[in-house]
Amino acid sequence: MSEFGTINGISTQSTADLLKQKSKAGATGGGGVAFAEQLKSALNEVNEFQEKSELAIGDMATGQVKDLHQAALAINKAETSMKLMLEIRNKALSAYKELGRTQL
Repeated sequence: MSEFGTINGISTQSTADLLKQKSKAGATGGGGVAFAEQLKSALNEVNEFQEKSELAIGDMATGQVKDLHQAALAINKAETSMKLMLEIRNKALSAYKELGRTQL
């Protein structure tokens, strides 16, 4: 892939690659499991960002920070990832409530 293929763990994939992955998931019948694993992985990643942020804040408070810029980046990355996870949660709850309101 080109040098711009991966940005902070997010890889760009072609439509053909995504369709191949979808057909493989459909053939194995594990679409729901794959979603659950992706969600669990995302939650673990957010947790890691939060832990790194707490460590950076602790280092800043005690004066042991070596690179203030890296500490600020860790804190901002944790904040952004938490905001994104909260928005995903809100959208999922909204969709769940909408499904509850549908009439069969």
